[in-house]
Amino acid sequence: MEKLVDRNQLIGIVLLMCMWAGYMYFMPQTPPEQPAKVAPKTEAKAIATPNVLQDTTALKAAFGDFASAAVGTAQDIIIENQDAKFTFSTLGGSIKEAVLKNYSTYSDFQKGAKNPLVLLDAKSSNMSLEVQTNKGKIDLKKLYFSSDSKPTVLKEGDSTKVTFRLNLGQNQYIDQVYTVKGKGYTIDYDINFVGVDALVQNQPVRFYWQDNLKVLEHDIEENRKSAQINFWNAKEDEFDDLGANASGNADLAAEDPIKWYSFKQKYFVSGFVAKNQPLTGAKLKLVTPENDQNIVKTVEVDANLAISDLKTGKGNFRFYFGPNDYDLVKVVADGFHRNVYLGYDFVKPINRFVFVPLFKLAESFISNYGLLIIVVVLVLKTLLTPLIYKSYISSAKMRILAPELAEIKEKVGDDQVKMQQEQMKLYQQVGVNPLSGCVPMLLQMPILMSVFFLFPNMIMFRQKNFLWASDLSTYDYPISWATNLPVVGNHISLFVVLMTISSLAFTYYNNQITPDQPGPIDMKKMSYVFPIVFFFVLNSFPAALSFYYLVSNVVTIAQQQIVRRFVDEDKIRKILDENKIKFKANPQAAKKGKFAQFMENQVKLAEENRKLQNEEKKKKK
Repeated sequence: MEKLVDRNQLIGIVLLMCMWAGYMYFMPQTPPEQPAKVAPKTEAKAIATPNVLQDTTALKAAFGDFASAAVGTAQDIIIENQDAKFTFSTLGGSIKEAVLKNYSTYSDFQKGAKNPLVLLDAKSSNMSLEVQTNKGKIDLKKLYFSSDSKPTVLKEGDSTKVTFRLNLGQNQYIDQVYTVKGKGYTIDYDINFVGVDALVQNQPVRFYWQDNLKVLEHDIEENRKSAQINFWNAKEDEFDDLGANASGNADLAAEDPIKWYSFKQKYFVSGFVAKNQPLTGAKLKLVTPENDQNIVKTVEVDANLAISDLKTGKGNFRFYFGPNDYDLVKVVADGFHRNVYLGYDFVKPINRFVFVPLFKLAESFISNYGLLIIVVVLVLKTLLTPLIYKSYISSAKMRILAPELAEIKEKVGDDQVKMQQEQMKLYQQVGVNPLSGCVPMLLQMPILMSVFFLFPNMIMFRQKNFLWASDLSTYDYPISWATNLPVVGNHISLFVVLMTISSLAFTYYNNQITPDQPGPIDMKKMSYVFPIVFFFVLNSFPAALSFYYLVSNVVTIAQQQIVRRFVDEDKIRKILDENKIKFKANPQAAKKGKFAQFMENQVKLAEENRKLQNEEKKKKK
């Protein structure tokens, strides 16, 4: 079907060209240029572009040595590879359109239309390349370049160059050269100023790019939170951004040079990279058109290119128009992979070196993305089985000690310090660390947080269906209504409902095997609050994430049931009794752990503070 669509587009282009040819045949023609007929030549250019100045003297006054390129007729050159179709124009020697052949907008996806995704076009994007000449500033993107390049369809392994030249005199010209490969979304871009020292002043060249970001995904508000400008600080060699997780306006004047910048949406990104000297004086701006639901944000970057690079053959740059896929963007430029947000620094390595490769590996042989998530959960839970086993053993020990802990509480009453002292004595006697069960669970927290940040940025789930969810990269909404309600919004995600039920079931099961903990707060009751809170938090998150948590909860409950069958609590009770007998026989020989020593010191410190407070109260009386 995709090939058919592409053929129809080519037919449309051919028909448009035929209509244009017919129009040119029946309407007054532009006479051919002849050296002896200067006046007709000027008149012909005026017909082709009626909005430009018709007087040659005025053109010379406005454009100086660039006047000959101020009028002309724009021609398009289309280069197509396996993944994208790029349209270039002789007007400005510019990229006019970038189309991603293997993707479509959410709107087209819901309609069943197979239209390719237009990431950039002449209506939404505007570029300027401004040089300082003897007559003032001139925007090269408004001049007409010449080109001998032809439309080309590339195969994998092929590449082609599209060259635009602005002739300014003998051995004086400006070249813009675009290199497109047979596969991928990068375009290498070279700017060469040859023999123009007398025409172009030795000042930085201003490169300005403005883009009205199109609505590509579901829920424009979520789109706007994800739309931002990212850039790489060349001086500090670090990543930075503007407008992350915000839907309002923002602007920034970068103090340091930047190596690259990008207009990042949720799953797609457009970027510009300087291969040699970085961009200077960059000004970044984000504007959210609140009343226009067809534009996510208007983004713009105004920066300077080093004129010395352009004059010495080092004006080498790169464009990227494509999916925000980690494996694709990581090779565009140093740090460009940071366009894919992988979470806070302490979870980023887990996502980068564990989850991303694991999901990519699973994707290579599993086409059902719901099944893919189940397989990944099973693999991870299998690897985490030793931690779950250790946590269950610790929980079993605490259950066995529960009656003795209850006796201590009844004996000491409300004296918290005394109760802690007695508890520590008991733990020391039986050789139990009360936190040994918490540590394995805490080690699993970074994994839970990793997927929380990863799934909203994984393009692999985009427009992949599973069960009732048509698109796993956004929330499922079998239940929805027109009005936005506080907290919950205008829908209820069924996957989130099931995840919440599984979390409550896991909490209930876990509370049954966990002894009551002394303290002013009933933690067992509090544990039921968190799943409810997460229901409202995750209701607008991708269905893939809530399904992952659902599967994880079910597998964890099953794991604990299996582990329980292999744990002999009578044997554990016997070991604890033996430890207590050994301790009574020789208390000095008992090995005191670091945690026990720490808690003992804390209890002593608390006891001393309490005595001091009591003494101060007596003095006041």
